[in-house]
Amino acid sequence: MNKHSIFIIYLLLLVVSMGMIACQKNISIEVPPAESQIVVDGFIENGGLPFIMLTRSASYFSTTSSDQLYNAFVHDALVTLTVDGNNFILSELCSSNIPDSLLPIFSELTGIVVTPDSPFDICIYTLLNPTFQGEVGKTYFLKVEVDGRTLTATTSIPQIVPFDSVWFEVQGTLDSLGWAFAIISDPDTLGNAYRWFARRINHYPNGQIKDPTYIAPFNSANDDRFFNGLTFEFPNARGELPFSDKEDDKNIEEGFFKVGDTIAVKGCSNDLNTFLFFRSYYQELANQGSPFASPASLRSNVEGGLGVWAGYGVYLDTIIATN
Repeated sequence: MNKHSIFIIYLLLLVVSMGMIACQKNISIEVPPAESQIVVDGFIENGGLPFIMLTRSASYFSTTSSDQLYNAFVHDALVTLTVDGNNFILSELCSSNIPDSLLPIFSELTGIVVTPDSPFDICIYTLLNPTFQGEVGKTYFLKVEVDGRTLTATTSIPQIVPFDSVWFEVQGTLDSLGWAFAIISDPDTLGNAYRWFARRINHYPNGQIKDPTYIAPFNSANDDRFFNGLTFEFPNARGELPFSDKEDDKNIEEGFFKVGDTIAVKGCSNDLNTFLFFRSYYQELANQGSPFASPASLRSNVEGGLGVWAGYGVYLDTIIATN
């Protein structure tokens, strides 16, 4: 190819590129701000108290700061729990009002890890009545009144479905790391749903407990569409708390239990609406940031707001992780 031909090709490319530049147009899309909604994150277990966290939703494009997170909590709401025709008014309880020595108990009960160094208050609504206990088979009606809004939700505590057995098993060629396993026999009634939680109750060499509360791993929610009435085995990876900076959540041990761990496991029966919420929640997490993901929305069971009000029939067991 001679220099003249190269020059012609170069000139054509220059003209085409200039034409493409000339055709470019800046498009500005204004996304209308979404109305802030009240978000409910609540649960009640058999033998336990109700725990409800109320927050305000934020714009997708808003910045995040400690002040914004603090202001997201909804205070001074009137929260009423009705069971068997009896009404119970829940009290607001914030971590700043709890002695530091009781914060581990607060974390264990609520599933929300709070330390004396937490940058802002964690506030929940609960019953300050130690004689109240959630009961299997009962239905719990929740009503939240705040800022001129009324939110309602209903859940029940299903029958407990115990594990047939639980154990630890090293995975592949890993010499000490593995998963927890369980076998469960599903009742012969379609519509049962389950969640799995676990925590390591042994300690690091510095004396710190490995997991201060029960943690649900990713995709911990299942229903019985494919195994109704059957006995089935399922593996469970180790979950981690959000924003964890622990070394074993960042190295090869991430997602694994380890030989020497004492693993407290919690199997939860829950209703179908609770399952649908958490299935959509995990779908959102899995699709986050993907341009090829199908748009979806959370399947809330809260009328007048967002979130979930869950009832759990809880079964507890323990695994000693050995080879």
